[in-house]
Amino acid sequence: MATESQSVNGSRSWRSVATVAGWQTTASLCYYTIFAATGFLRDAFSLSESLVGVFLTAAMLGYTLMLFPSGAAVDGLGEKRLMTVGLASLAVAAVGVSLAPTFLTLLGAGAILGAAYSTAMPASNRAIVASSPAGRQGLAMGLKQVGVTAGSGAASLLVTGIAAVAAWQFGFWVIALLAGGYALVFATLYEGSRGSGEFSLPDLSGLRANRAYVLLVAAGLFIGASIFSMLGYTVLYVDDVVGASAAAGGLVLAVTQVTGSVGRIGAGNLADRLGGATGAATVALGQMALGAVLFALIATRAWSLPVAVVLFAGLGLSVHGATGVFYSCLSALVDADDIGGATAGGQTAINVGGLLAPPLFGLLVETSGYSVGWALLAGTTLFAAVLLLAVRLRT
Repeated sequence: MATESQSVNGSRSWRSVATVAGWQTTASLCYYTIFAATGFLRDAFSLSESLVGVFLTAAMLGYTLMLFPSGAAVDGLGEKRLMTVGLASLAVAAVGVSLAPTFLTLLGAGAILGAAYSTAMPASNRAIVASSPAGRQGLAMGLKQVGVTAGSGAASLLVTGIAAVAAWQFGFWVIALLAGGYALVFATLYEGSRGSGEFSLPDLSGLRANRAYVLLVAAGLFIGASIFSMLGYTVLYVDDVVGASAAAGGLVLAVTQVTGSVGRIGAGNLADRLGGATGAATVALGQMALGAVLFALIATRAWSLPVAVVLFAGLGLSVHGATGVFYSCLSALVDADDIGGATAGGQTAINVGGLLAPPLFGLLVETSGYSVGWALLAGTTLFAAVLLLAVRLRT
């Protein structure tokens, strides 16, 4: 339950939730351009699959290193300032990626883009806790998390669609304009909650003593490994193995984001009905178990495009659809005043998985083929399910 100091100056309402969800969509639209553009970046800079993974890792590293400072700033200053500045910074950074002349400068631009995105989860999660109607936090969190999949899906369509008729860089510029415009809209519509007035890194000792939280964070490591490897290599898999175009790969990636959005809303609503951290952990457990089965199926053979669409749509419902209930569970396990720092811990774990897994996935593709890479993700998702079972038992 949010404390009085955290309540929004206006009343809790679905309008505030929608404003925050719109912000999350636009922020994710900027960040996930790099995943939609992997094929174009590979061609433009003559990269191997492993170097594509290195670029994605550079962006994830910038994101991860800034999470705890961003979480501290959110708890100290309130979320509105961080969200407004963060979205404007994302717009500038997206343009920077599109203008990078060499691979080294591309790595730097990707790291800056990731650093700008570090404001997203700590700030938006705090905003949802402050804004959601009583008893509907799971659904509100799911709706907000739809912004991630909606933004990623829109980025896939925009970047690949515009690249089909013009230079791929134009897609980044269009997205940057949209982000700058919404930053102004958000600053006008959203009132924000008050912070503590102090800027200090969170006290992790209390969080470490919370065993259920620690287990959930550990699960986040393996969830992140699955999510970001899938994001980074879906387009390339469709191109290299299925034999379809980069545009078809972008469409498949977009499908995973659409079904991921459906999964986040449905999972959040189901978690509310089941109740509390236990309900959220139960739903996430089921989603990860389904994801492990689907990854294993993809690993068995080279599927046709229609079958691949169905399988990846299922991965959207399960793997991409789980982050909303992940954060609902996290928010239920910690005090409301610690949401920013606790979210930084959870997102850091997800990002570390995203740092380590994509380069390993790319190396496995180069040396043994995509089947081994997908088998790796079947294992990471299964291990996440085991840890979520442990969380459920402790709640």
